[in-house]
Amino acid sequence: MQDTEKKNLFEDMPISRAVMTLSIPTVISSLVMVVYNLADTYFVGQLNDPIQNSAVTLAAPVLLAFNAVNNLFGVGSSSMMSRGLGRKDYDTVKRSSAFGFYFALIFGILFSAAYTIFHVPMLRILGANTLTADATSEYLKWTVTFGAAPSILNVVLAYLVRSEGASLHASIGTMSGCVLNMILDPIFIMKGGLNMGAAGAGLATFLSNCAACMYFFVLLYVKRGKTYVCIRPSMFRPKKEITVGVFAVGIPAAIQNLLNVTSMTVLNNFTASHGADAVAAMGIIQKINMVPMQIALGFSQGIMPLISYNYASGNVKRMKKAAAFAAKIMVVFLAFVSALYYICAGDITALFMKNQTVVDYGVRLLRGMCLGIPFLCIDFLAVGIFQACGLGKKALVFAIFRKIVLEIPAIIVLNMLFPLYGLAYAQFTAEFILSIAAAVVLLRLFKKLESEYSLTEQ
Repeated sequence: MQDTEKKNLFEDMPISRAVMTLSIPTVISSLVMVVYNLADTYFVGQLNDPIQNSAVTLAAPVLLAFNAVNNLFGVGSSSMMSRGLGRKDYDTVKRSSAFGFYFALIFGILFSAAYTIFHVPMLRILGANTLTADATSEYLKWTVTFGAAPSILNVVLAYLVRSEGASLHASIGTMSGCVLNMILDPIFIMKGGLNMGAAGAGLATFLSNCAACMYFFVLLYVKRGKTYVCIRPSMFRPKKEITVGVFAVGIPAAIQNLLNVTSMTVLNNFTASHGADAVAAMGIIQKINMVPMQIALGFSQGIMPLISYNYASGNVKRMKKAAAFAAKIMVVFLAFVSALYYICAGDITALFMKNQTVVDYGVRLLRGMCLGIPFLCIDFLAVGIFQACGLGKKALVFAIFRKIVLEIPAIIVLNMLFPLYGLAYAQFTAEFILSIAAAVVLLRLFKKLESEYSLTEQ
């Protein structure tokens, strides 16, 4: 994307068009990622073996932990890059991208080594027992021991490319791996193919992430000289201001995801006490719930470059309009999805497994969990705006409030009052309260920024 095109997108294009230009490819990419996650669950579910399905569910917190690294260097670096573009500080943009890329690679390798060394106690922490440990271990061997680095780099590279407005290319790169994963899943998982079960799902994920990384490497080579995304080793000489800037946003974002991992682990451990069928049902419902969650996340991530750029250039009015437009679109759409899930809970759950016990669990769990869907977009939007503006501490406060103060206590209390089924209402409890807090904080933030910039202009 040439400089004039960047300027038009970030400064002049009508808000609705700019938001949709940046967000739609990101949302589509997020949805494709959900579909490929659902593909793992679907094809493993077709084996009608709750143990294999439980393996994918129990492993989910480890894969979710990848997002801590993704956010540390992807969100942190991309926020720094977009703000640098807004100030026309192109050296900072290039050095920030190199910083994010090489640290993501290093941390991916360390993540892989740490899991491989400590995988036995890790399986116990995840809730695996004598029945599910072997299948869970095989799945994690491919996705973590071999797959941590390409999985992390795939997402971080998408963030870096998206930071300068190239949302479509970022989405194509991510989707290329997802599509390959969906093609390989039935070949590796099913009895008519290699019959590897959950391990086959892990192998398909590993190969697809490698393919996505290759797309980004080829893209950066082809666009060399026309992009500010730079992964040349010579640019990997972190300056203090870049390190501080990336970590100020990235560390709170990483902690936010580690709290998500903690919450999911707590949820899975409570569910595991009710047996493999309950775990399989909860895993299916979590994956189904990822569809609206990724839509909300895709919108909030998609508008981040627009928010960052206009924050750095002092155009608060354009920031407010972008946030308001995104909120309206998301709330209406997610309310529709929530209603659809509630009405069609049985049919949706039955798509993934024909075990009637699992379906019965799934119906009640989905109807509870879907109630929080319309509210989570406001929380995601607030966190995305904080990250885009470099306000990492505010994003961290929201993450702690969401998981530690609200969701995890709700899991514990609701499970005591309504064993198993109460777990499904913890998300609704947290998101409803937090959406109100998010709306209040955002209004105050924009009012403060307007006051600050008006004084600066005077």
